[in-house]
Amino acid sequence: MKQDRAFICLGLANLCQWVVKLNDSLFDVAGKVIFVAGGACGLGSALSHELALRGAYIIIADRLCDEGEQVLKGLPGKGHCFQSLDVTDHEGVENAIANTQARFGRIDVLLNSAGIANIEPAHILSVEDFEKTMAVNVTGAFALSRAAGRVMQQQGEGRIIHLASVSSRVVNKSYAAYSSSKAALSQLVKILALEWATLGITVNAIGPAMTQTPMTERQLMASQDGRERALEKIPIGRFGTPEDLFGVTLLLASAAGAFITGQTIFVDGGRTLL
Repeated sequence: MKQDRAFICLGLANLCQWVVKLNDSLFDVAGKVIFVAGGACGLGSALSHELALRGAYIIIADRLCDEGEQVLKGLPGKGHCFQSLDVTDHEGVENAIANTQARFGRIDVLLNSAGIANIEPAHILSVEDFEKTMAVNVTGAFALSRAAGRVMQQQGEGRIIHLASVSSRVVNKSYAAYSSSKAALSQLVKILALEWATLGITVNAIGPAMTQTPMTERQLMASQDGRERALEKIPIGRFGTPEDLFGVTLLLASAAGAFITGQTIFVDGGRTLL
């Protein structure tokens, strides 16, 4: 009888622990206003859906208006909106952030997934394509951070999350433009984090390994040979998926990540170990 009661008590204790975890607010993003640059496709749209599913208000901001409106329609919950945005239009960036602040009264999280990849050998890569890559991946990220950071300074808090890449650290042939831009982005994250640390604003980046999205399928995984060579460099033995980034995004956007700033967190299946 005593043994039965002991098992019952243990079972109730485990149940209580499960209920506490279920209601734990540590990773809660419900009610947060999250501005997603580049949210019309790829990782941006997948992360937007996951954050909306957890109760966040999502602003899909992208130059791809038709695609952005479609993503918007598919988001769970209510109160989301679309903003036309080209991150190389710096006045447009300021306007999009201002419009969001006017509508919602605040911006809790900037999630920047806007980016392009020009993959060509350096002797073929044009200066124009190199500059375009930097304009989107670095200067665009700075413009977004600056505009959102000003709003967050008024609020006294905020989270800025950029999507960088393992290419900010590892070296691949033909990646002169892309790797340079992502390395610069990771360094920018450190500088902004240091400048804004006392203002309640955290600034971080997520560094995925090769992740299966429409862009990577079209540009980086187009050939079987290219896929195989890329896969050989990932110790876990598979490509990343958007789902692999959900956890770290929730960490950085929620109370759980309050003491993390200036970091590029690699979600890479071990890619940066090689």
